[in-house]
Amino acid sequence: MSIIEKLKWRYATKRFESSKKISQEQLNTLKEAFNLTALSYGLQTLKLVVVEDKNIREKLVEHSYGQQQVVDASHLLVICIQTEIDEVDVDSHFDTIKNIRQTPDNILDPFRDGLKATIQGMSTTTKNNWATKQAYIALGNLMTVCAVEQIDSCPMEGFISEQVDNVLGLDKYGLTSVLLFPVGFRAEDDMFAKLKKVRKPLLETIIEL
Repeated sequence: MSIIEKLKWRYATKRFESSKKISQEQLNTLKEAFNLTALSYGLQTLKLVVVEDKNIREKLVEHSYGQQQVVDASHLLVICIQTEIDEVDVDSHFDTIKNIRQTPDNILDPFRDGLKATIQGMSTTTKNNWATKQAYIALGNLMTVCAVEQIDSCPMEGFISEQVDNVLGLDKYGLTSVLLFPVGFRAEDDMFAKLKKVRKPLLETIIEL
């Protein structure tokens, strides 16, 4: 299939075949894709929590408004943001650039100092909103990769973040959950898999100047 055909193939899977598992190779592809997501300033303030343990996922269903995809999917991916973003993250990022590219300090330091000043000028709310927007970029990237690899998925905002954080113990990592993303393979009896995709005509969504 072409990339467009694969994007038409994907849908928000409502019922997963619980006995089917994605391969380790497919899971590794999703991990790499997450890590390669284009993010603001290249600053990676996101983490991906991969939950395979069904006992843990069973506990999350009630905090996800009863959505069974959380437990029936092969794996549950949880996209998280850091609860604190500060100068330490900036220094870590630029130290990594220096180590990988051997870029001298006299070139990096102005950018390092500028980004520190930008982050220092942000309120906690602004930083959280900024990081959350990055999480949606990562989600979009993962959704496309899933379509290409013909892995079914269901992006989910409908959950109680604080409760999910508690079950997963995310506070010890300095993280909070933003999005849930069950991945796996659609069940044969998922009626939504057979429905035609509903989208406006291109003439109504694209403006060419």
